[in-house]
Amino acid sequence: MSEGPLLDRFIPHPDVRERFEITIAAPAELVMEVAVNFDMQSPPLVKAIFRLREVIMRSGRDAARRPRGMLEETKALGWGILAEQPDRLVICGARCQPWLPDVRFSAIAPDAFANYAEPGYIKIAWSLEASELSATSTRFAQETRAIATDEQARTRFRRYWRWARFGIIAIQLLMLPAVKRAAEQRRAMARTRG
Repeated sequence: MSEGPLLDRFIPHPDVRERFEITIAAPAELVMEVAVNFDMQSPPLVKAIFRLREVIMRSGRDAARRPRGMLEETKALGWGILAEQPDRLVICGARCQPWLPDVRFSAIAPDAFANYAEPGYIKIAWSLEASELSATSTRFAQETRAIATDEQARTRFRRYWRWARFGIIAIQLLMLPAVKRAAEQRRAMARTRG
């Protein structure tokens, strides 16, 4: 299964596309469960990257911790679910103006997302996918796509993306091995008990 065609429904020609994959020695259902429930801010470097953005953007520090778990925390930030295949795939989406110090995400209904074009915004869609390679091996992928709704937003986003992409990509690259470790540890513990 590839999420490419599903993401294509929402952002077929992105201004930005980042995709990262890793092979995990665990069943797809377990990998997806670990991924959607993973605490995004548990790796210290990820927490530091979030804090660095606050400093660079001079934004207010958000002391209130959202629900833990990648999917629940993302939804609490304002993102919506665009598509879901249980134990295999979830695609989230939102509109925002990421160049603002205190960025706000707003969900867009799945059937309106592709055609949403209110000027001045960026549409972002990201996916988590667990593709079964065998009963005990999974290819886990995370993909992010973004597109501006007009040229002014595209210009502002490009300026923002020049420096912000390093932190965003670093977060994705730190998350993959963390999810891998957690899923493989859970599988090892289950085999020891079973």
